[in-house]
Amino acid sequence: MTVLPNMDAVPTHAANWDSIDWNLAHRVVMRLQVRIAKATREGRWRKVKALQWLLTHSYAAKILAIKKVTTNRGKRTPGVDGVLLKTPEDKAAIVNSLKRAGYQPSPLRRIYISKANGKLRPLGIPVMSDRCMQALHTIALLPMAETKADWNSYGFRPERCTADAIESLFNYLSRKNAPQWVLEGDIKGCFDNISHEWMLKNICCDTKVLQKWLQAGYMEQATLFPTERGTPQGGIASPILANLVLDGIEDLLGRKFNSLNRYGQSRQRSSWGIHFVRYADDFVVIGKSKDVLVEEVYPLIEEFLKERGLELSKEKTKITHISEGFDFLGQNVRKYRFGRTNAKLLIKPSNKNIKTFLNGIRKTIKSMATASQENLIRKLNPKIQGWANYHRSIVSKEVYKKVDYEIWQAIRRWTKRRHPNKSKAWIQTKYFQKIKERNHCFSCTIKDENMKTTVVITLKNASDTPIRRHIKIRSEATPFDPKYEAYFENRMSSKMANNKEGRKKVGALWKRQKGSCSICGERITSVTNWRLHHLESQLEGGSGNISNLTLLHPDCQERGFNNGFKYLFPVGVSKTPA
Repeated sequence: MTVLPNMDAVPTHAANWDSIDWNLAHRVVMRLQVRIAKATREGRWRKVKALQWLLTHSYAAKILAIKKVTTNRGKRTPGVDGVLLKTPEDKAAIVNSLKRAGYQPSPLRRIYISKANGKLRPLGIPVMSDRCMQALHTIALLPMAETKADWNSYGFRPERCTADAIESLFNYLSRKNAPQWVLEGDIKGCFDNISHEWMLKNICCDTKVLQKWLQAGYMEQATLFPTERGTPQGGIASPILANLVLDGIEDLLGRKFNSLNRYGQSRQRSSWGIHFVRYADDFVVIGKSKDVLVEEVYPLIEEFLKERGLELSKEKTKITHISEGFDFLGQNVRKYRFGRTNAKLLIKPSNKNIKTFLNGIRKTIKSMATASQENLIRKLNPKIQGWANYHRSIVSKEVYKKVDYEIWQAIRRWTKRRHPNKSKAWIQTKYFQKIKERNHCFSCTIKDENMKTTVVITLKNASDTPIRRHIKIRSEATPFDPKYEAYFENRMSSKMANNKEGRKKVGALWKRQKGSCSICGERITSVTNWRLHHLESQLEGGSGNISNLTLLHPDCQERGFNNGFKYLFPVGVSKTPA
């Protein structure tokens, strides 16, 4: 095993934690993760367990686990002991406790959050030390889980998102001769009902630690309750455990209907047209025959889930014709007919999703009745932009306009309630401005941070978000397989070219290299195109920081992957012009 220099001793004071070489820690962990993925592909399960043991006992993995827990959104939510890890001393002190010997997790703290339908969802919040232990073992589980995962599983997986799942459905359903029937699967209480026995028998991990997590129980109103089944939502390990439980449905359907070969050397289409797409515990199966979905697919999935302690909700699981449409991940998928024989698949934001979003916006506006205009704009803008970004890869332009209108009406009511005795003209002058060619923009003028100049901040419009088709990830690609390294670099290049922050980073690199490729020395232009390349491979733990990136021509990058990378000048130092 690779050992981190000067990292064998546990830090005892703040300076130690703050001086950790995080890039070095990432390199150590990534190298072991790549080896775990390789052993998984080869079916060497004893080797997988041995490498997992090395990883969970390495200092590098422990400090990265602690960093993950103390920098995520739940870092301010304590468990039953009320303890948080705030200072470098707190973080350094817990490193030594992340060990298997004598480990006993504390009960979870049970809390409830509201669901979209008004019901409450229970969450189990572990104490900070248990969260760190879960994060540590998740680091070891991830490469194995990624290698075994169903190709069309997109939830809680690195480099994947909801847009990939939606694009996968589009690819399957948009063709003229595409399958017409859809089985919408709903697993009843998925996280709460998974069989402990099945997980302990079938998940390749440290089963003693896993068993202790599963049986830790939870505290509610000062009473300890046992956990006899399920993996509570709220824990860091729960999503990856749920994925490991549900992976295999696509493989099962593929072997039954010959629609794919598990490891994909050949993916032949079957006459049944059976395809499967899953995001976390939401899934759909599409097929050409309703009878096949009812009589063969449904029982097959039901039996698969039964072995794992799960079952389909008979009330919510249904089979729909594509002309009626169905909702999936907040979007509506439907094929619209025009003429006698023609039809077109359109994916739009679902009515339920639009209604939920607008209700949330109206609630926020009402709750800020006495807030300043600046604070209201700053509160609403991230919500509007986030919602618009989520739907930017589908047919959303008309919906954006309707949403903008509804928000504008809510804003008008907000201004009228504040000044019931003022005229429309007075309200217009106080709260609205003309920005470029657009009238009635909800805007205000404020001083900048230096209090020297004035700036105008404006309420965002969803309709300003450009529609951009999402490029789906290759179903078989994983970040732990060296043969996909170039693919993920090119994918990152495309993503960065399409967002403002990414373009800034590319511009800085181009300027640093004086517009030249660091391999051939020739100019990089919009005609030649470019690729972002990691100087130290991500598979070796290289970071995404600008200091570890360089711009290359696409063909120079390809030659480099084939023959090795040789740079003309030190990267990070501008090339001297000839």
